[in-house]
Amino acid sequence: MDLSYTPEEEEFRARLRDWLARVLPGLPPKPSPDDWPGRRAYDLGWQRRLHDAGYADVHWDASPTTRLIFLEETEKAGAPYVGANFVGLLHAGPTIAAEGTPEQRERWLPPILRGEEVWCQGFSEPEAGSDLAALRTRAWRDGDAYVVTGSKIWTSHAEVADWCELLVRTDPRAPKHRGITWLAMPMDTPGITVRPLRTLAGSAEFAEVFLDEVRVPVANRVGDENDGWRVTLVTLSFERGTAFAGEVVACRRVLGELAVEARKNGRWDDPALRRRLGRLGAEFRALWRLAQWNVSAAEAAGGVPGTGGSVFKLRYSHARQELYDAAAEVLGADCLDLDRPWTLDRLSSLSYTIAAGTSQIQRTIVAERILGLPKGR
Repeated sequence: MDLSYTPEEEEFRARLRDWLARVLPGLPPKPSPDDWPGRRAYDLGWQRRLHDAGYADVHWDASPTTRLIFLEETEKAGAPYVGANFVGLLHAGPTIAAEGTPEQRERWLPPILRGEEVWCQGFSEPEAGSDLAALRTRAWRDGDAYVVTGSKIWTSHAEVADWCELLVRTDPRAPKHRGITWLAMPMDTPGITVRPLRTLAGSAEFAEVFLDEVRVPVANRVGDENDGWRVTLVTLSFERGTAFAGEVVACRRVLGELAVEARKNGRWDDPALRRRLGRLGAEFRALWRLAQWNVSAAEAAGGVPGTGGSVFKLRYSHARQELYDAAAEVLGADCLDLDRPWTLDRLSSLSYTIAAGTSQIQRTIVAERILGLPKGR
């Protein structure tokens, strides 16, 4: 498989680099991590800049390779992270682009691209996390609406979201994978209660969401009724296939910073630490090549990432944890200081083997769908 870039793609890279170099120095300071209304405004403002400059559509209307170049260059330049736009740009938007009707694409995609609306992800439940298909949030048809009752947990950005990509059970008698429906739920609908959750790192980008007979229009269903699991797999393929690609670039940058810090504080004299950092360097280079391979495969398959994303997500989750364990080794006792670089990143890295599908789930996908091993009994 050819992993090189075309002249057109390299021209896009050069143009993007030039634009970033001109725009980034003039950005306003980032708001406090606890100021979610401020962070929402900041993130939407950055998305609007991308839109006005012609870079907003890279997450679904551009080729997977162009998307990868965009993620690489924005991360290298230190551009703002997607932040509150994460679900809309990297999950819901690509899913609607791939599975939505023309009317749905016209309604939901432009506001995401223009930085006007934020989405959250209503997938996990208290008793359906790793086993997502075991979800119990119930929806029954009442005329031109679904009436939804249940609860969600770890709902990303629910406290500032306008819309929720919501999984509900519409046929409780069907096998668990066949009775699920994918809905777009307005977050200002009566019957919705949002309770923010604070993480180990002290942030509150997640929430519990309680749904009490919430009416969602049937027109907001993406895909057919009871076909939501197939649509969900499309969402998850984007989440695991390309959503973390930019973070690999960030990890490679952190690795270089750790080497500089180790030379300053004398820990570079430890040969075991040098070997560890060298191995991680090779690991992240390999992960970047895997990301390139995955997007090339996605391009050949029409733009939707395949099961190779599970291989990437599985290894990346563990490599990220190993990177920040190495950071703790470099910092020594200072790794307990929350004001030092990398300390909070180390705490947040603990979630990566759980978020976007646990490592156990990824291993099952690799075993069954890539290696062709028989399903467990």
